[in-house]
Amino acid sequence: MTKIIAFEGIDGTGKTVQMEQLATYLRKKGKTVLELSFPMYETFFGGLVGRYLTAKDGVAANTVDGKSMALWFALDRFEAFRNLDYTDYDFLLINRYVLSNAVYQSIRDCDLDKPDLLDFCLTLEHVHFGIPRPDLNLVLDMDIAEAAGNVDKKGFREYVGNARDVYESIDSIQARARKKYQEYAKRLNSIVFIPCMKDGKLENIETIAERIQKVIDPLL
Repeated sequence: MTKIIAFEGIDGTGKTVQMEQLATYLRKKGKTVLELSFPMYETFFGGLVGRYLTAKDGVAANTVDGKSMALWFALDRFEAFRNLDYTDYDFLLINRYVLSNAVYQSIRDCDLDKPDLLDFCLTLEHVHFGIPRPDLNLVLDMDIAEAAGNVDKKGFREYVGNARDVYESIDSIQARARKKYQEYAKRLNSIVFIPCMKDGKLENIETIAERIQKVIDPLL
């Protein structure tokens, strides 16, 4: 059975890099691996998400009501999985998944006086849309300032150019997102935190990758 591993965490924690590191590790172990990354900005729904994240149509993602914004992200995944057969692979690795949706649509300024959306997002995506549940949510944990610096090093991205998107540009959102991941870890046993720093300093890519590998090895 395919093992589904989601890479989560605030913006700038190195999810793309570490997913590639794990994919390489698993392939060296003789495992077949499929990699996905959300949002998929080149698709219909993913493209609309990108426009909200950049406020290109005059409406920013952080001003849309939480359930409506969560639906756009969920539709992007529904579209991706609708005709996707991943069952021939040993591992499906995903950069940002359902947990991200619940986190980021629960911690914006317009959401602070409302119930969080964890249960709503899990039901919407896994139950209603039938999007597969992950075996593990690996949350890469890093200081806000360090993560923000990494965002600025990303360079050109198709949906936003060389700038930060709406969520990346608001430090308070990132701080609340980090706390929300910690809160959700007490509610979901699929969440595993991966420390990316030691004594206030960012660990190197290889050290973080080894920590992830130790978590994954029991699944091999």
